[in-house]
Amino acid sequence: MRKIYSSVLIFLLVCEAILAQSKGKIQGKVETADGNPVEFVSVLLKGTSKGSITNSSGGFEIGGLNPGSYTVVASFVGLDTQEKNVTVTAGQAAVVNFSLSESSGDLEEILVSGARENYNETRVSSSLRVNSPLIEVPQNIQVINGDLLHDQQVISMSDGLVRNVSGAVRMEHWGDLYTNISARGSQIQAMRNGFNIVTSYWGPLTEDMSFVERIEFVKGPAGFMLSSGDGSGLYNVVTKKPTGQTQGEVSFTVGSFDLYRTAVDLDGKLSQDGKLLYRLNVAGQQKKSHRANEYNNRYTIAPVISYRVQPSTLVTFEYVYQRANMSDVGSYYVFSPFGFGTLPVESTQLPVGMPGTKINDHSFLVNLQHDFSPNWKLTAQASHMLYNQEGSSMWPASVNPDGTMLRAVSSWEALSKMTMAQVFLNGEFHTGGVRHKILTGLDMSNKAYWADWNQYHMLDSVGAEFDPLNPYLGAPVNGYPNFDYSTPIEQRASTIDQRYSSFYLQDELAFIQDKIRLTLAGRYTDISQAAYGGAPNTASRFSPRIGLSASVTPNTSVYALYDQAFNPQSGTLASGDDVKPITGNNMELGIKRDWFDKKWNTTVAIYQIVKRNELTADPNSPPNSGLSVELGEKTAKGFEFDLKGTILPGLNTVLNYAYTDSRVTDVTPGVEIIEEGDIIPGYAKHVFNTWLGYSIQDGVLEGLGFSAGLTVMGGRETYWDPSPDPEQVLPTYTKVDAGVFYGKGNFKVNLNVFNLLDEYLYSGSYYAWLNAYNWQTDPPRNARLSVSYKF
Repeated sequence: MRKIYSSVLIFLLVCEAILAQSKGKIQGKVETADGNPVEFVSVLLKGTSKGSITNSSGGFEIGGLNPGSYTVVASFVGLDTQEKNVTVTAGQAAVVNFSLSESSGDLEEILVSGARENYNETRVSSSLRVNSPLIEVPQNIQVINGDLLHDQQVISMSDGLVRNVSGAVRMEHWGDLYTNISARGSQIQAMRNGFNIVTSYWGPLTEDMSFVERIEFVKGPAGFMLSSGDGSGLYNVVTKKPTGQTQGEVSFTVGSFDLYRTAVDLDGKLSQDGKLLYRLNVAGQQKKSHRANEYNNRYTIAPVISYRVQPSTLVTFEYVYQRANMSDVGSYYVFSPFGFGTLPVESTQLPVGMPGTKINDHSFLVNLQHDFSPNWKLTAQASHMLYNQEGSSMWPASVNPDGTMLRAVSSWEALSKMTMAQVFLNGEFHTGGVRHKILTGLDMSNKAYWADWNQYHMLDSVGAEFDPLNPYLGAPVNGYPNFDYSTPIEQRASTIDQRYSSFYLQDELAFIQDKIRLTLAGRYTDISQAAYGGAPNTASRFSPRIGLSASVTPNTSVYALYDQAFNPQSGTLASGDDVKPITGNNMELGIKRDWFDKKWNTTVAIYQIVKRNELTADPNSPPNSGLSVELGEKTAKGFEFDLKGTILPGLNTVLNYAYTDSRVTDVTPGVEIIEEGDIIPGYAKHVFNTWLGYSIQDGVLEGLGFSAGLTVMGGRETYWDPSPDPEQVLPTYTKVDAGVFYGKGNFKVNLNVFNLLDEYLYSGSYYAWLNAYNWQTDPPRNARLSVSYKF
C-alpha cells in the first residue's frame, strides 16, 4: 500500500509540474474599518464552488485558477455582502482586499445581537484537523452545536445528546459518571480538543456542557485523528474559547427530582488592543434522582486565556476543573430473576447513608497556532489531565430464586494521569491544475490508570437478605463500608499503562476546479500497552486511508472511503504466542447535500467495518487461568441517514435513522461460547430520532416557540449474556419529549417535558453468574425550566 501511494503521488506531481505555470491565484486580507483583521469571513468566487475562509490574520488565498476575470464575494454574519472584480494572470497572484464598514466595537454588537439558532454546521473545528467543508470530507461527520444543546437543555455529555447522531446509543452506564457511546456496533473513542482522553473502559468523566462549544462525531476509522482505537469512530468535545467579543450569558435551570443549576459564561478582552482575551465558564448544580437516596452534585470552573503574540501567532491557555459528589456508582441498577421490568421504575437497592463517590477532574491545555501564510498553518498543543476518584460500587454477591439478594460493596478508587502532545501542519498549494491540501503531524501520549476494586464489604447476611419486592432502605445489618485509602493507590492497585507515538501524512488532491478530490494518507504508530500487572505488549503498524469525493453540483457530493484502524490489547494467549492488536478496516459510501443556501444538510451513508483478533477467554483452560484466545472476526454493516438545520423559516430540525447489523463472522477453532452469526451485544438494530423546534417569526407572538422530540430504538441487544428465556428481550424503546420556549431580545425561557407519555424505559442485560436480569431505568415523566439572559 505504501509503494502504491508513493508511486501515484510521484506520478501526479511530475505530471502537474508541467502545468504549474499556467495557473494563477487570488489572495488578500479582510479587515474592519479600524484596521483589525477579521477571522472566519467566507470568500467565494461567484458562479463557482471555489473559495476560502479567512484565517486569524484576516488573510485568504484561492489558488489553481485559470487566467481570466472573476468576481470575489466576501460575506460575514450580520454584514452586507461585498463583491469585487479581479483579473487573474497565469503564474501571478492577484491581490484583492476587503474592509468591513463596521468598526471592531460595532462588529461585536452584530455578533451578539445576530446570534443565530441554526443546527447546521458546514465546517468542523480546527482541533479535528480537517481543513475542508464538511460536504467535501469523504466520511460521515456530524456536529452538535451550542444552539442544539441549549434548545434540548443538555447539561452533560451523557444527557441525551446522542439523539442528534444517527445510530449513536449509550452503552451500559453509571448514571452521569461515564458516557460510553456505541455506534456502528462498538464503543467509540472519547476525545477532547483533538486529544484521545480514554485511559480505560470506564472513562472519561462526562463533560459538563457549561464549557462545551460543540461535539463532533466521526463515524468509522479516522486516521487523521486516531493513532489507535476502535474502528467504529470517535466523538470530539470542543471547549469554549475566547472570541474577542465582549459578551456574557447567565442561566438558571430548575427541574424534577430537585434539579437546581446555575451557569455563567463571560467572554471579553483583558487589554484594550484586543491581544489579550479571556473566557470564563462557571457552573454548579444539585440533582437527585427518581430513585431514592441517589444524588449527583457537580461544580465546574473553566478559565481560558488567549494572547495574540503577533498578528499571525495565537497562544491559548486553558484549565478545566470538574468536581462531582455522587451517590454509590453501582446503585443505578436493579436485579431480579423474574425478568426485565419486573420491579417498579423507582426501585433501588441503595440504603440511606451509604458513603458516596467523590471525583476531582483537572485538565490543562496549552495551544499555539501560527499562520505562516493564508494557506499554511502550524498547530502545536500539549495537555495534562489528572483524574481522582474515591468511592465504591454496590453489586449483588448473589441473587436467590425468590428475588432476595445479598448486597455487597467493593471499593472503587481510581487515579488517571495523562500527558499528551501534538503538532500538525495544514497547508495548501497548487501544481498545475491540481490543488493539494496537506495535513501532517506527530502525536505522542503517556497514559496511566490505576483502579482499586480489592476491598470488599457485605451489607447483608444469610437469613437477613435484601428483598426488592419489600425493600428496607435503612442502615444495612452489617453496617456501612469503611475502606482504607491510607496507602497510595499506585502501590496497591492494578494498572493500565499506555504509551505511543504516531506520525500522519495526508494529501487531498483536487482536480477539475476542485470538483473531484482524492485523499491519500497514512499513519504510522508505535505503541506499548500493559494491563493489570502484565508484561507490556508492543505493536507498530502503518494504517492507510484512501478517500474519493466528487461534487455532482456545488451543493451535492458523493464519496467513497477505505480506512484502517488498530487497537492494542493485553492478555496471555494459551498458545504462548504474542498478542496481536485488534485490526479493522472500514469501507464506506455516501452522499451529502446542502439545501437552500446551506440552511440544512443531509447525509446518507452505507458502510462495512471488519475487526479481527479480539481476545476472549480460552475455553480449554480453567476460568481463573487468565488465558485467552483470539476470537476471529466481527463484521458491522449498516445504513445511516442524517438531516440537520433550518428547513423552513423558524423551523429547526434534527432527523436521523440508522440500521446496524453487527455479528461474529469467523470463530477461532476451539471457541464454543460464541458461534458464527452471533449478534454483538450493546447496540440497537434500528434507531430513529427527531427533534423539531419552531418559533413564530412575526406578529404579537413573535419569539414564542414549540419543540417536540421522538426517539425509537428497536432490536436492542443485551450487553453481556443471552437470556435463558427467549421471551425476555429488551423491548422497543420509545420516548416522546415536548416543550415550549419564548425569546425576546437577549432574554429566553425554555420549558421541556421529557418522557411525556411516562413510559417505563430501561436498558439492561442478563448476568449468567447471578442467574438474574439487571436493568437501569430512565426517569419517568419529568420537566426542566431554564431562564437565560445574554449581555
